Amino acid sequence: MPQLNPAPWFFMMLTSWLMLTLIVQPKVSSFTHTNPPSYKTPTPSKTTPWTWPWT
Repeated sequence: MPQLNPAPWFFMMLTSWLMLTLIVQPKVSSFTHTNPPSYKTPTPSKTTPWTWPWT
């Protein structure tokens, strides 16, 4: 069966994983966020109950 022969796809899989782990991942993880998260405590909003016209 041709799908059991690792020669056509194993080299491509190996090179793509090596490229991902050695080249792409350090470049992506070195990006800085443009909007850093704020550490403010969220203020709870005041909600009013809905008045149903038929009750």
